[in-house]
Amino acid sequence: MLSATPRTRLGRSKERASHDRDDLHEILDSGLICHLGVVRDGYPMVVPTGYGRIGDTLYLHGSTGARSLRLGDGTQVCVTVTHLDAIVYSRSVFDHSVNYRSAMIYGVARLVTDEDERLAGLKALTEQLAPGQWDYARPPSRKEMAATAVLALSLEESSVKIRTGMPKDEEEDYALPVWAGVLPLVTSWGRPTTDPLVLDGVDIPIHIASRK
Repeated sequence: MLSATPRTRLGRSKERASHDRDDLHEILDSGLICHLGVVRDGYPMVVPTGYGRIGDTLYLHGSTGARSLRLGDGTQVCVTVTHLDAIVYSRSVFDHSVNYRSAMIYGVARLVTDEDERLAGLKALTEQLAPGQWDYARPPSRKEMAATAVLALSLEESSVKIRTGMPKDEEEDYALPVWAGVLPLVTSWGRPTTDPLVLDGVDIPIHIASRK
C-alpha cells in the first residue's frame, strides 16, 4: 500500500486516488517518458527524460553535463508519469474530462556512484524504452559510462490518481439532445524502418519486429 503524506494526499477528486502499490508499478512500467521537476536559481524547471524501475527505485539518466541531473542530486525533486486513455465528452463544455492514469513521486534524488548500480540503472532505462536491446546491442564503453549520469529516486512518497468511466453531467443536462460518451485513445507501434547503413544480411530482430 502507498502511505499518504501531506504532499501526496489529494485535495480534490479524492475518489480518484489509488493507494495500491501495484497501480503505481503498472503506471510506471507501461510508460516511456517521465517529467523531472527541479528548482534552478529559484525557478522550477521540468525536463522530459527516460526512466526505468527496479523494485521501488526509479532511475533517470542524462549527460553528466545536464543541469537537471546536477540540480537533482541531493535535493527535493518531483517526477510524474501520465497516460491519457480517453477523452470524456459531456453534455456541457464545463463537464468535459479525460480518463487517465497518473503517478507523482516526491523525494530526495541521489546521484548513483556505485558502478554496479549505475549499470543496472542504465539497463533498466534501456529495457523500459527498448525491451530486449540491452542484450542485443553493444554495451556502453567506459568512455560512454563516464559521460553518463544516473539519478535514483525512491518510490516511497508517491501519489496515484486514476479516472475511468463515463461523463458526470449536471442532473438537468441529461435532458439535453447532446451526445455524450467516451472516445478511447489507442496508441501502437508502426513498422520498423531499417537504417540504410545496416550491414547486408542483418534482419530486424524479433524483439523489435514483434513489438506491439
